[in-house]
Amino acid sequence: MANVQYYDVIQKPVITEKSMAAMAEKKYTFLVHPEANKTMIKEAVEKMFEGTKVAKVNTMKVLGKNKRRGMVTGRTAEGKKAIVTLTEDSKDIEIFSGL
Repeated sequence: MANVQYYDVIQKPVITEKSMAAMAEKKYTFLVHPEANKTMIKEAVEKMFEGTKVAKVNTMKVLGKNKRRGMVTGRTAEGKKAIVTLTEDSKDIEIFSGL
């Protein structure tokens, strides 16, 4: 496994209707490094966002979709997605507050 630092673990937040609705329950969705495990994701969120405490982390592998342009077929990129649940006494993550 590659040497993955905490700032390499979280790639970008996922902004969809479903993920925005889950923020009311303190669940935040991120695209993460494919080789990151749950403990690495937990540590990265707690270090990057001050005052947050992670209760649990759910991860899933996101398969690429089949796409076609004319006769040429291909696949979009694969990745890994994590849903991070914060504790009740934890602060909210500010990057989602303006959305």
